[in-house]
Amino acid sequence: MAQKVLEINGLTTGFLAEKEIVKATDRVNLQLEKGKTLCLVGESGSGKSVTSLAIMRLIEFSGGRILEGSIAFQKQDLAKKTQEEMLHIRGNKIAMIFQDPMTALNPVFTVGEQIAESLRLHQGMKKEKAWTEAIKLLRLVGIPSPELRVKQYPHELSGGMCQRVVIAIALACRPDVLIADEPTTALDVTVQAQILDLLRSLQKEIGMSILLITHDMGVAAEMADRIAVMYAGAIVEEGDATAIFDKPSHPYTTGLLQSIPGLEGERGHELYTIAGTIPPLSALPSGCRFHPRCPHVMDKCRAVSPPSMTVGDRHTSACWLYEEGERA
Repeated sequence: MAQKVLEINGLTTGFLAEKEIVKATDRVNLQLEKGKTLCLVGESGSGKSVTSLAIMRLIEFSGGRILEGSIAFQKQDLAKKTQEEMLHIRGNKIAMIFQDPMTALNPVFTVGEQIAESLRLHQGMKKEKAWTEAIKLLRLVGIPSPELRVKQYPHELSGGMCQRVVIAIALACRPDVLIADEPTTALDVTVQAQILDLLRSLQKEIGMSILLITHDMGVAAEMADRIAVMYAGAIVEEGDATAIFDKPSHPYTTGLLQSIPGLEGERGHELYTIAGTIPPLSALPSGCRFHPRCPHVMDKCRAVSPPSMTVGDRHTSACWLYEEGERA
């Protein structure tokens, strides 16, 4: 059995809206194995980033909170940790790459100072040693002339270079788990490929586990060992990446895969779209939350929320089609 580095059970989070709590994630279960990559995919607004913020215990700073569930990491439940205790874990044992590198970096400090800060805080390095290590980290993430770049400010670097700096900060303490929230958003295709290659090579070198959050199924296909599909705050399908792409079990996953643009002539010129839109979390439909958009909807789907059902080896799907036996 593969070693589980991070195990999330029944994670439910919420935000206060007009004097009542609105759930942002609902009973989320995830397992991240040592040295592997788990991709959390789904449309914008499905709860992917909220899940990552809950793991890092940053959700409280965004006005949310953990309502139920556990986040097991190295025999500790992060959901029960104080913010003071999380200071020793966040950035040290679990690091995060945020969506927008330009806002993730402080504009009034050089990139070298920002990398060195993490090393001084968590590793207890002296200023000179931390600065030397910052140069090594910039070289590690593929930034040319690191001795010069280390003295520059974020506005002096391109978006791709800033993203590499953010990765350097995240990797400074050689974390056990790296959470990458849309790490290639707003980057051109060439830089996107470079960043993904960089994450793969660094993962092998350091041996870390990666939780990669993306809405891009192409990125998931390239990076994932396992995939968890999220819709309206809940996990609707989870399994081995090959199984998900070869034989998706949930209608939502099928829709996401069909929405990937193909080469000219492969699927024709018309792009497939999933009917409707993701519902607001404050007004979820009864029963299965995907049923208003589902081409296979049954009466039971409108009335009862489906549990997670086994559809293959370590492959689950929250869909009544499998209980009814109406789908191969």
